[in-house]
Formats: sequence, C-alpha cells, structure tokens
Amino acid sequence: MKRIFALILALCMVVALAACGNTDTATKSEATAESDFAYIQGQGKLIVGITDFAPMDYKENGEWIGFDADLAKEFCKSIGVECQLVEIEWDSKELELQNKSIDCLWNGMTLTDGVKEAMATSKPYCNNAQIIVIKKDNAGKVDNPDELAKLSIAVESGSAGMEAAKENGYNFVEVTSQANAVMEVASGTSDACIIDSLMAAAMVGEGTSYPDLTITKSLTSEEYGVGFRKGSDMAEKLNEFLKKAYDDGTIMKIAEKYGTQAAIIAQ
Repeated sequence: MKRIFALILALCMVVALAACGNTDTATKSEATAESDFAYIQGQGKLIVGITDFAPMDYKENGEWIGFDADLAKEFCKSIGVECQLVEIEWDSKELELQNKSIDCLWNGMTLTDGVKEAMATSKPYCNNAQIIVIKKDNAGKVDNPDELAKLSIAVESGSAGMEAAKENGYNFVEVTSQANAVMEVASGTSDACIIDSLMAAAMVGEGTSYPDLTITKSLTSEEYGVGFRKGSDMAEKLNEFLKKAYDDGTIMKIAEKYGTQAAIIAQ
C-alpha cells in the first residue's frame, strides 16, 4: 500500500512540474506575442498595405512611390527592417491585418471612429477632406440638391468617401480604388465620385491627367493616420519616429516632393 501511495505521489509531482513548465512557456509566448515590434523585427520586414492612391501611394516605373510610401520607407530604415509595400483590397483591410498578411495600413487612411476602434493607430500626420469630383460641364448640379440626388456617385469600397455618401443619402456605386472612382467619372460610367482632397489635387484639373474634371463640394474635414493590429506597440514606435522626422525636416522634405506640405500636421 505504501509503495502504491509513493508512486501516486511521485506521479502527481511530475504532473505539477510539467504544468508549471507549460505555464512558464505560455507566459513567455504571450509576452512575445504582445510585442508586435519584436515580431516585425524577427520577420525582418514591415508589410505595408496600400492602394493605388496618388500622391500618397502610386507606381512609377514599376516602383511604389508617394508621400506615404516614402515616409514608410524612412520609418523602416529607422527600425532596421525592409519595407514591403503590398497592394490590397481596401474593403478587406481589417481582415488582412488580423491574418498578418500585412502589418500596417499606411495609405492616406482617415482616422474614423471605426478605424480607431478596430486598430492601434498613430497620431494624425495629415489633414484631409472628402470632396465631390465631377465633369466641369456638370459642376452646377452639385449645388442643386434635386440634381445632386439624381447623380450616380462612384466611391471606393470601405472608404471614408463611401461613408460620406451614406451619411448624405447619395446614390453610389462601389469600386475597388479611388483611382477607379475617378476613371468612372472620366469615362462617363458614373456622374461623379467622392475621393480624398489630396488625391483630387494631384489628379484633377488643369495640368493633370483629368483636365475636364473639377473639384466641387467638400463633405468632411478629417485626418490621416497609420493603422496597426489592435493592441500593437508599433503605433507608439511610429509616433516616436514621426516626431523626430518632423523636427529634423524629413517629413516636410518628402511632402514638398509630392505637393502635400500644406496638409502636414505638426508633431
């Protein structure tokens, strides 16, 4: 009997020690998982989710450039990782983050309440607005409520422009990017589009690819930020970088290259 009791006691001790070991391992694993910064440094790259959105992110000679693209590259240099820019469907941005297909969203993203709830976000770094773009010959329709209500308006799916269309009760059609929304208007497939003011300034009007289009009504006033996975410590790392980059002139130098200097928010 004593021998059986001793065996049972020994077995219990082994189980207890194993449980303690598993707890220590789990604790270490959880601590590591909590640091997105450590994960990204371990991967050796920051995967940045973007769309074709001049002047923030767009391709030239096969390379992604733009105010956001260049700033993201500078940030990656500062933390010692590669910057990998990946084009995504904007409507799937939150799922892409959660699945770790990307590590952040750096694409002229408006800091809506929904975005701030779903992600860890940086401090705002640019001012923006949602505006209506239409052919010059039809610009008067935007000022007429009855005519405006009849317009078919293209918006990027999942964007702040789509939210503005919903809030104003406009008839809208969803497309995959703001660039496609502008093309809809140029081709006559849609009567107008709602896009970011920074993009409109770069793409619409005299001297641009769409000289017959014009900027009209402003619907919102908003700010841009960068989004990371919820609970990520990367947002604070980026805030530190933005402050330093603003103070040493890096942000303004990049902004002057892409004509966005008037939108920059002091850090």
